[in-house]
Amino acid sequence: MHNQIQISTVDGTLSAYVARPVVTPAPAVVVIHEVFGVNADMRQSCDELAAQGYLAICPDLFWRTEPGLDLSDRTEAERAKALALYTAFDLDAGVRDIAATIEAARAMPDATGKVGLVGYCLGGLMTYLTTARVGADVAVAYYPGNTHLHLEEAAGIESPLIVHLAGEDEYIPKETQQQIVAALVNHAQVEVHRYPGCHHAFARHRGMSYDAEAAALANSRTDAFLARYLKKG
Repeated sequence: MHNQIQISTVDGTLSAYVARPVVTPAPAVVVIHEVFGVNADMRQSCDELAAQGYLAICPDLFWRTEPGLDLSDRTEAERAKALALYTAFDLDAGVRDIAATIEAARAMPDATGKVGLVGYCLGGLMTYLTTARVGADVAVAYYPGNTHLHLEEAAGIESPLIVHLAGEDEYIPKETQQQIVAALVNHAQVEVHRYPGCHHAFARHRGMSYDAEAAALANSRTDAFLARYLKKG
């Protein structure tokens, strides 16, 4: 079952896609979208999490500039629009929106109070920043672009975190990946996994760089990680 909910923030009200599991109360997972908005890929990710027993919530982080954005990576025009939105995106406002979504998720009547984060691309970066600044019960960042520009924030990470990196990521080159690994290496609660031969967004359903084998491996690690911290006790 899925629908839209409204979440109040300090700047206004945003919409979020919600997929609900059959059995409640359930732990919540806030899914943080890519530069393409709350599109079919993100809705499918939420639906898959709901099938695993989570209350999945995907907030519209572009609500200030382009509410309801729903793009794919299939056309040059869509990719250009997504890049423009990415360049103009206010990271600090995004963290505030995610923090408000976490707070709302903890208080939902069909939730247990535990909340995880799973983000992709821009959402991966936002997962990293939110984990460092706000925290969550568990967090997973897929190919978080521009994380190397915020490595000083790694010191604030206290939550369990997985980072999935594509070995041949055209936006996160190997040297940058090494910087990310080095910044996180002393955090015992953080895991970094690299996927040789894969390109950026290798786990995007039907995406141009989708790699079924690597996506299955990354998602299995994510599933186990979320269950460890959200479904225990």
